[in-house]
Amino acid sequence: MNEFFLVVLLILVTFVFLTGICRAYLLSKKSVALIAKYENDKKNPQLIKDIFDIISKDYYLGNILKKNNADMKDISNLHKKLMKWGDFRKYNRYIPITSFFNKSTLSYLLEHKDDDAKSLTEKMMNHFHI
Repeated sequence: MNEFFLVVLLILVTFVFLTGICRAYLLSKKSVALIAKYENDKKNPQLIKDIFDIISKDYYLGNILKKNNADMKDISNLHKKLMKWGDFRKYNRYIPITSFFNKSTLSYLLEHKDDDAKSLTEKMMNHFHI
């Protein structure tokens, strides 16, 4: 009986782990696709709509949006702040886009949306080791 319980527990933990890895991979893939799509058109208003659409459909990121009563205007204002000091790409990381696709960074941005652009960008750069 104990062995059966341990096997079921192992299968459950493996499933949760693989689901989390898959979710992270898919969000990273979407983020990189947006970076590539808007690399030469960074001020296109469709970018904000695409970011908001993707994060609002994700279970965890959508809950962060709801918790902070965030809307597309908040994402747009934060994007402008991040563009001021973080408008450069390092590998597949681009602060004004990548920052919205991570639970901890999105939460931080929305909780500190009134902070100045430089401190927000520095926090995101530190998080992504840039």
